[in-house]
Amino acid sequence: MSAARHLGLWTLAEDHPTHVWMGGAGHAYAHEGCACIAHWDDGPVEQGFALPSIPRVLRQVLRCQGVESFFTALESALRRDELSASGRDWLRDHTNDAAREALAFARFDADSGLESLVRWRLRTWNLPVRTQVRVISVGRVDLLIGDALIVEIDGAGNHDGPAHRHRDLRRDAHAAIWGFVSLRFDYALVVHDWPTVEHAILAYVDRGLHLRR
Repeated sequence: MSAARHLGLWTLAEDHPTHVWMGGAGHAYAHEGCACIAHWDDGPVEQGFALPSIPRVLRQVLRCQGVESFFTALESALRRDELSASGRDWLRDHTNDAAREALAFARFDADSGLESLVRWRLRTWNLPVRTQVRVISVGRVDLLIGDALIVEIDGAGNHDGPAHRHRDLRRDAHAAIWGFVSLRFDYALVVHDWPTVEHAILAYVDRGLHLRR
């Protein structure tokens, strides 16, 4: 996780303990106040303090934080064009079925880790979800379900303050003029209260609000 953050990949972990790559035969020595998380993993390094490769970092994210964190970091790497085809092949050969499902589902155009997380969690419902769709009079939206339900994911920093709030409300109003409906969720809802997010989306879909009238 430490290497993933250092490389600019989006991770779900909110705490920031130091993760240390020990190689395959390293030795950990406990010391007072240490909160490090050790990772034992064979692999070539050019020098003692070199970062592992992107595929190895992603595999460690999978092992340490699970498939959701792996998926968000994976799409971040793809968006940044930092994971080659050979790197994806290596991951398919050196991870598990859950990771291979994530690799097959991943896209190159995810705009944020929160967007990736929402798509990943919605996949079991087989909804017609498109990402980064340009909507008339609105601009690009994070997710479009069907042809009428806009889902916007408001990450911290990009939507704070009165000016940003006004912009978001104006976008939602313009969307309504053209027959779209909008749902807007923030980081806390997506990460800490997913059932509310899921139920809200499914309630709109059950009422057919994702379809143009």
